[in-house]
Amino acid sequence: MSLQRLQSYLSTVQAICAAPAGLPGDHLHRIADALRQLLRHDDWLPDAYAQPHPDHYQQYPLYIDPAGRFSVVSFVWGPGQLTPLHDHQTWGVVGVLRGAELSEPFTLRPGLPPAASGPAHTLMPGDVELIANGADVHRVSNALANQVSISIHTYGSNIGQQQRHVFDPQHGAAKPFVSGYALPPLLDSLPA
Repeated sequence: MSLQRLQSYLSTVQAICAAPAGLPGDHLHRIADALRQLLRHDDWLPDAYAQPHPDHYQQYPLYIDPAGRFSVVSFVWGPGQLTPLHDHQTWGVVGVLRGAELSEPFTLRPGLPPAASGPAHTLMPGDVELIANGADVHRVSNALANQVSISIHTYGSNIGQQQRHVFDPQHGAAKPFVSGYALPPLLDSLPA
C-alpha cells in the first residue's frame, strides 16, 4: 500500500486552497475533480483508517492542514449506521470510496420539523457531492444493509474541531456539537 495517491490529492487541495479565490464555488469543483481521481483507486487507505465501529460511524482524520484551510477525513459506516440531522458550517466535497452512501437534504423551518428539501440520493463508488456552506443540513447513512461503506470528505476547516449543530427531527431545535476524531491524523505533513 502506498500513500502516494493520497499525498498527491492533498498537495492538489493545498494548492487550490492557497490560490486566490476565483468564481464562487470554483475551488469546490476543482477539488471535486481531484477527489474523483483519488477515488478511482482503492489501494491507498490504511486498514486502521477503514475500521467500522459496532455502534456508530467513525470519523478518521487523514490530514489536517496546519494553516486551518482544510481537512480530509475518512468516514466509515457499518451496516445501518447514520448521522443525525446536522450542518457543517463550512464547505465540503464528499466522495464514496467503497460501498454506498445515502444523503437526505433538509430545510429548517422555524418552530416546525425539518422538511425534506429534495429527494434522497445514493452515492456509489467514485460519486462526488458538494456541500455548500450555509445550505447544508442533511442526514447521511450507509445505503447498504450488509457491508461497510467508506467515504472520503474534504472540508474547509478542521471539521473535527468545527463548532456545528445537530437538529431535533421533531422540532428542528439546534444543539451545538463538535465531532472530534477516532484516531490521530494519518499524515502530519506533506512531502516538499
